[in-house]
Amino acid sequence: MPIRAALPGDLPALLAMAVDFYAEDGFTTSREDLRANLAHLVASPAARVAVSEEEGRAVAFAITTTSFGLESGPLAELEDLYVVPDARRRGEAERLIEDSLRWAAARGCTAVEIVVAPNGHDVSHLLAYYGRRGFRDEGRRLLTHPLDLRPPVRQAFPAETEG
Repeated sequence: MPIRAALPGDLPALLAMAVDFYAEDGFTTSREDLRANLAHLVASPAARVAVSEEEGRAVAFAITTTSFGLESGPLAELEDLYVVPDARRRGEAERLIEDSLRWAAARGCTAVEIVVAPNGHDVSHLLAYYGRRGFRDEGRRLLTHPLDLRPPVRQAFPAETEG
């Protein structure tokens, strides 16, 4: 099954898979946010949205992004990886991981990281799966501080009167 870079025309299929993925894993990102973020990632040169197809139907995707840090220099993160249920256990995930590693290496990245988010589920099978594919648990913890990106409310002050 071919793996290729996603195109804008793949957005409906990607969105459907992303919605299923996030529902399955307990993420709360809205459909509208997923749609906007997928469109941005597909167009971004700092991201690889890879799609795996079976008989012309998208059955899996992986999203890898790059960043640059003081400690590691260029670094990639395999942010999302999803295979539709009827295509699981056929090597799709492994092929997408390999695609991510090749893409990151071609960009000079020193490593590919992955965050496994439990969201209330047992993820030991995921830790074992990625461990068998060369990912190491370095004991780091990811701490997140959500930012409120809503525009600030402007307070209207009564106009000063001349006196």
